[in-house]
Amino acid sequence: MTFKFGNSLPVSHPVNQGLVKASERIAALTNGSVKMRIFPNNQLGSDTDMLSQVRSGALEMLSTSGISLAAFVPVAAIGATGFAFSGYERIWPAMDGALGAYVRDEIAKVGVTPMRRMWDNGIKHITTRGRPVHEPKDLEGLKLRVVVSPITTSLFQSLGAAPLAINFGEVYSALQTGIADGQDNPLATIEISKFYEVQKYLAITAHNWDGFWLIANRRFWDRLPNDVRTIVGDELDKSALEQRQALQSIAVSLEATLSDRGMIVTRPERTAFENKLRNSDYYSGWRDRFGATAWRILESAAGVDL
Repeated sequence: MTFKFGNSLPVSHPVNQGLVKASERIAALTNGSVKMRIFPNNQLGSDTDMLSQVRSGALEMLSTSGISLAAFVPVAAIGATGFAFSGYERIWPAMDGALGAYVRDEIAKVGVTPMRRMWDNGIKHITTRGRPVHEPKDLEGLKLRVVVSPITTSLFQSLGAAPLAINFGEVYSALQTGIADGQDNPLATIEISKFYEVQKYLAITAHNWDGFWLIANRRFWDRLPNDVRTIVGDELDKSALEQRQALQSIAVSLEATLSDRGMIVTRPERTAFENKLRNSDYYSGWRDRFGATAWRILESAAGVDL
């Protein structure tokens, strides 16, 4: 048995490195009878394309971010709520616990089966070219590139910025030419993409987080023999834990690395940003969209009243 696993990430990304290890273990544990073929870097199309393929059965499995999956399952973006989580000590108990279980139940309603553990995409921070970010007023009018996502766009609109939805492949050029003044991404992405060449300031805002859901076409998943389904699920979950640790370890050293590359690092106080959001309709609006039950689970997991 051979099945396809697609994603939009580069071959060198820790997710694909983890998938290769899981694939090797799956093959070994099934004596070579089950092979997972990995198609990275949008080889099978965009995230939206691959989501449609998984739902139809043209593609067996996919890893995609919560904010991308939100096009089909709106509550999948709840983990990316601005300034909800203080750090990984809150994120993983939430996503491995009640909040993740709630989202998995919602994902299952659209004809796919999610794996139990999410993989890490990273905690996001802001880089800018013309001025450092110390407090919310420093974002006012800033042309900030963001991922194409309503929850991210509304976050920065509520903070006074002018968010620009630009495809990732065009971000470096947009920053270089001044189309965008800044952008937000995890430290690993900032380093790998060499944004330090076209950005002067790095603000450690930790304003939101997103992870990757691994999902399978339900008909494919249900047809697997029980022992094979257990092996595939367990090995993917094992690699999820390894990938989380690897990405977190990398992030610890990257702030110093980016500083050495010439970036000026600031550490804004979170409270001012949180208060500005509370004084807007950001939290109330997303509470209405996600639903009261999901929002209560988020607040309990995050340990805050949003």
